[in-house]
Amino acid sequence: MKAVVMAGGEGTRLRPMTANQPKPLLPVVNKPIMEHVLRLLKRHGIDDTVVTVQFLATLIRNYFGDGEELGMNLKYVAEEVPLGTAGSVKNAQEHLRGEPFIVISGDALTDIDLSDMVRFHRENGAMVTIGLKRVANPLEFGIIIVDDQGRIQRFLEKPTWGQVFSDTVNTGIYIMEPEVLDHVAEGEVVDWSGDVFPKLLKDGAPLFGYIADGYWEDVGTHESYLRSQADVLSGKVDVDIDGFEVSPGVWVAEGAEVDPEAVLKGPLYIGDYAKVEAGAELREFTVLGSNVVVRSEAFLHRTVVHDNVFIGASTNMRGCVIGKNTDVMSGARIEEGAVVGEECVIESEAYLSNDIKVYPFKTIEAGAVVNANVIWESRGQRSLFGPRGVSGLINVEITPELAVRLASAYATTLKKGSVVITSRDVSRAARTLKRAVISALTAAAIDVRDLEVVPLPVARFHTSQSGVAGGISLRTTPGDPQSVDIVFLDDRGADLSPAAQRKLERVFSRAEYRRAFPGEIAELSFPSRGVESYAHELLRNIDTTGVAEAELKVVVDCAGGSASLILPSLLGRIGVDVLTVNNRLDESSPTDTLARQMRDLQRLGDLVKSSGADFGVRFDPVAERLALVDENGELVDNDRALLVVLDLVAAERKGGRVALPVTTTRVAEQVASYHGAHVQWTPTSTDELTKAAKAEDIIFAADGRGGYLLPEFSRTTDGIAAFVRLLGLVARTRMSLSQIDRRIPQAHLLRRSVPTPWAVKGSVMRAVVEAAGDREVDTTDGVRVLDPSGGWALILPDTAEAVTHLWAEGPDSDTAQRLLDEWAAVVEHAEG
Repeated sequence: MKAVVMAGGEGTRLRPMTANQPKPLLPVVNKPIMEHVLRLLKRHGIDDTVVTVQFLATLIRNYFGDGEELGMNLKYVAEEVPLGTAGSVKNAQEHLRGEPFIVISGDALTDIDLSDMVRFHRENGAMVTIGLKRVANPLEFGIIIVDDQGRIQRFLEKPTWGQVFSDTVNTGIYIMEPEVLDHVAEGEVVDWSGDVFPKLLKDGAPLFGYIADGYWEDVGTHESYLRSQADVLSGKVDVDIDGFEVSPGVWVAEGAEVDPEAVLKGPLYIGDYAKVEAGAELREFTVLGSNVVVRSEAFLHRTVVHDNVFIGASTNMRGCVIGKNTDVMSGARIEEGAVVGEECVIESEAYLSNDIKVYPFKTIEAGAVVNANVIWESRGQRSLFGPRGVSGLINVEITPELAVRLASAYATTLKKGSVVITSRDVSRAARTLKRAVISALTAAAIDVRDLEVVPLPVARFHTSQSGVAGGISLRTTPGDPQSVDIVFLDDRGADLSPAAQRKLERVFSRAEYRRAFPGEIAELSFPSRGVESYAHELLRNIDTTGVAEAELKVVVDCAGGSASLILPSLLGRIGVDVLTVNNRLDESSPTDTLARQMRDLQRLGDLVKSSGADFGVRFDPVAERLALVDENGELVDNDRALLVVLDLVAAERKGGRVALPVTTTRVAEQVASYHGAHVQWTPTSTDELTKAAKAEDIIFAADGRGGYLLPEFSRTTDGIAAFVRLLGLVARTRMSLSQIDRRIPQAHLLRRSVPTPWAVKGSVMRAVVEAAGDREVDTTDGVRVLDPSGGWALILPDTAEAVTHLWAEGPDSDTAQRLLDEWAAVVEHAEG
């Protein structure tokens, strides 16, 4: 008798294990499921076998070859397209003529007595004998009823519970007479249970069911995959296990090294040439593949590890599956039901929560908490929040589903009945995601006031008003039109503090979202005159005296963003002659690229010069930041613009303190002190800058990237307020921007970024401190080393990327370059 092994299925329910290998090759106790099937056939004297293949067929052919190693004769028949269970066998008809044959799945684990099933088939003169098995949950299988002689009376494919009429199910193991294939159309999609068997039953053909006593498990889910491993190790299924049973239930294959100090609590299996170090603990139903390394203090329980995997020290894994060629670094924790695909890297201290799926070739960064499947992303994020809120690719990393979960988590951190402001930029993606956010907030008993499309400073202003608990604003990521930022605001209109971010992340990671009772579902409202009220308060608090008398002329580029909603009317009320460009909402270009910025700034400079304007400004698309062009049409870069505005503010206020990040040139100290003001150096994060700006004596703050804080109006970054303030300052000073720029000393400040793996960032910073020696060190943010030359260097690890940033400033450009090179070498050497 010949056999047909069906090995063409994709195993979609088992992904990511089957993302790039066919289901029949999945190992069960270090042998592919299909190898167990072939060995069963061999044991019952069936040597000639046809294998039907379709999905990743080459991998199956390469593994089993012609079957010589198993003492069998294997032939392969490939399906160009899926033909169904019967169509695939029909495709192999030329190899099955003249005698009965057995059909068996290559991805189900079984030890059914095939010889007894063949006897039953022959004794009953059956055309088809179907292998049957009694199971507790028949919903995923075809149900079959037989009479006392075993003749089939009725069957039903994958019923609902309301349709269940038996617990006897179809195992997919059939013994057939060759004439059965005459009832299968060639080249068409045909199934045995859905098409062929019902017709044969209706025609009165002798169809019999053989109720098997042996073991059978359809390995179709992650749960059944783990269960099959445990059943083999428990002896519930009669299959070959390669290796030596060194103690009851503890199997160790050839070449494996197990330290005597390792803790082994069987049943478990350790594959060939695996290595288990002292202090490692392997508990029940753990399976290690070939060449697996388990370092000291690692703990594995009911964990299946495929070939060539590295398990670092002090890892903790329970009820999970780790794909081949994957590295799990020290201290990582992987919970129940998690599956990691092949060739992944799980970096140190990463945490994968229950039922997470990580697809092949991904890196989960050190310390990351992963609570959503990592499918398309190249890396798991260390934390939800980056420098611009929660950011990611639209409909890949940031989906409506994620937006709902984030908003639900944010709502859970607030009291029921709180008010939250929502807003967005002009992009369609932000509009779509905002709708998801609003639904989640109202469903959690949070009243929403939706401002729709407004500049981000307007949203911050309204969020800071009394009675508002916070805000959520959605914007296209600066410089990346394929990505979006979800910006969460506190009751001051500022970005959430790190503590508030961690609170939101805890709720998000545990999925402990609050839901309102039906009567508590909150309201959505659309406040009228939101832009007008912002403009009114802005003009009430910002000094614009002298603007009308100075008869200023300015050119304003709105960048196709939301600034166009407010600037024309606002400037008309101030009394300034203005030429606006890109004064529209542009859905097609919701963010800036560097090329677009440079092109627009060049055009802005030409317009300023040709029109005789006093200066020009270009806003970013959400009007949070601005770039300056002087009266000669020359761009004033962000570093110089900060000094120019600082000089104007300090000259007028003649005292007070200025908050600036530590990355700012120390020329700022000279400018401030010249006018009697003092600089307070802050860390580089936006939260720290806004926190410093809360002090009563702070007269000005800036981030060095075109963002300005005017404490008399707002404690958050506001490009519109900065522009209005600049109009008043220039009008009253009666000096041009280039004149102010010329009176400020030149700075010699250089920057560089050095790639730095997450795992060595701490050692890099330690090396920097050690290299500083006796030199004075400032640790406000990163490590700033003061040099005897009068210069300084700042070494600062990036919070969101695997890089280290360096700044160096000296009394001249040569000194600055020397310092930058010196400390870049320290960082690169420390990386090893």
